[in-house]
Amino acid sequence: MNTFLKSLIFLRDSCLAFLSLLFHGGSSEDAAAASKKLEATINGVKISIDTTWTRKLRSLLIFPIFKSLVTLCLIISVLVFVEGIYMNLVVLYVKLFKRKPEKIYKWEPMPEDIELGHETYPMVLVQIPMYNEKEVLQLSIGAACRLKWPIDRLIIQVLDDSTDQTIKELVNTECAKWESKGVNIKCERRDNRNGYKAGALKQGMKHNYVKLCNYVVIFDADFQPEPDYLQRSVPFLVHNPEVALVQARWRFMNANKCLMTRMQEMSLNYHFMAEQESGSTRHAFFSFNGTAGVWRMAAMEEAGGWHDRTTVEDMDLAVRAGLLGWKFVFLNDLTVKSELPSKYKAFRFQQHRWSCGPANLFRKMIMEIIRNKRVTIWKKLYMVYSFFFLRKIIVHCFTFFFYCVILPTSVFFPEVNIPAWSTFYVPSMITLCIVIATPRSFYLVIFWILFENVMSMHRTKGTFIGILEGGRVNEWVVTEKLGDTLKTKLLPRTGKPRNGFFERVNSKEIMVGTYILCCACYGLAFGNTFLYLYLFMQAVAFLVSGVGFVGT
Repeated sequence: MNTFLKSLIFLRDSCLAFLSLLFHGGSSEDAAAASKKLEATINGVKISIDTTWTRKLRSLLIFPIFKSLVTLCLIISVLVFVEGIYMNLVVLYVKLFKRKPEKIYKWEPMPEDIELGHETYPMVLVQIPMYNEKEVLQLSIGAACRLKWPIDRLIIQVLDDSTDQTIKELVNTECAKWESKGVNIKCERRDNRNGYKAGALKQGMKHNYVKLCNYVVIFDADFQPEPDYLQRSVPFLVHNPEVALVQARWRFMNANKCLMTRMQEMSLNYHFMAEQESGSTRHAFFSFNGTAGVWRMAAMEEAGGWHDRTTVEDMDLAVRAGLLGWKFVFLNDLTVKSELPSKYKAFRFQQHRWSCGPANLFRKMIMEIIRNKRVTIWKKLYMVYSFFFLRKIIVHCFTFFFYCVILPTSVFFPEVNIPAWSTFYVPSMITLCIVIATPRSFYLVIFWILFENVMSMHRTKGTFIGILEGGRVNEWVVTEKLGDTLKTKLLPRTGKPRNGFFERVNSKEIMVGTYILCCACYGLAFGNTFLYLYLFMQAVAFLVSGVGFVGT
């Protein structure tokens, strides 16, 4: 038994020595003074291991690779910084010179003609796709039916893919209630869920009454438009025949529910302020958000309608229409109430879809964009480089690998200099631009940075799955919505009972958090910088997320 314990101790010491030599290394004087062998004697038997090769492996392979990765990250950091500054300068230009869409495009309220009556108003179709949306179906259907538009020029189409019979009956009851009030409302169902949301929207367009409509509006089941939504958005399409899409901004009803929803609000507000407003102003192109937008039917038909080849059918349609020369308008002042996922698991599934889908679409459409002859080379460059490559692929991977892998690992390579501008000044300026979009959450900026780094792991995984078309490339999990049940104490608890502790544990976050924690401890013991302070905070963020103590 004593021999066995001595062998284990020797094996442990050998492993620690190898790791120290591989990652920590040392000065040339230390290397010359150190023994080139690990030796031990067990029951008179001498055991020795030559360690010279570990130093050579570190100096000839590991160190050059790590230094190259650091250099690559520094280059990408500059590209991301330049892109962020460019978008914010465009937004600043819009604000300073008041370049609102009403000044760029013609906008007039719909005319009232006594003789023609409502004939001057175009026919509008409102589509509401839903799937077992028990908590929000009344809110969304009710909001759509309250839209101010001539009742004979409006069709409400509920695309119900629900599999729960009770929920189907609730949808039928709600539709019947509004039909009895004179609203032209249709409830359409299919016998399968092929293509998920895209499949439902595509099937909904095949009905004969749809051919009477000029424009189509899409609202997800948790979206509640204001009554004047159509009066403010449709005139852009009526008076500007080159415009295909008018997109409204999302406003979040449950942003104050928990810390996670507050941080989501910060990210999405910046997305609307910078990416969508700058794209609308500079290139008349941005991604359709899948909801709260009005499409010109002719543009949709010319672009080929809905495709279900990826999980981002909205972006797919927008890119195809953009390549045909159609223009998009983003209305920052027109908002639609919506709900943020307040459960961590639901948010993770949503982020997987939002990162996997664009990467997969980029793989499928890059050659189509390059070969396109109908748009300028600058717009194609914008689509390929800025819209897809940098924002939808590089940013996710860079955030995770640089801040959660390269920086923690750098404590083992003190001879590699990572400049302060890349770890502090550039990220600080980018973060400041993001926080400006949500000033009330400025004091949460540290939490936001740490949480975004955690989520970058899932976005990176989704991006690789999309690019490589992995097994979960077409996975679609409907984001759980709670509606007013979060505010109403009299209603019964919704969803499944709370899971046990071990069922909430997320192994990926635990593993990454443990690694960063080890790097932080090493940096505290042997480092000569304050990097360990950041590493300790980031490790805690991963571990807290790993045990499920995030969200409601």
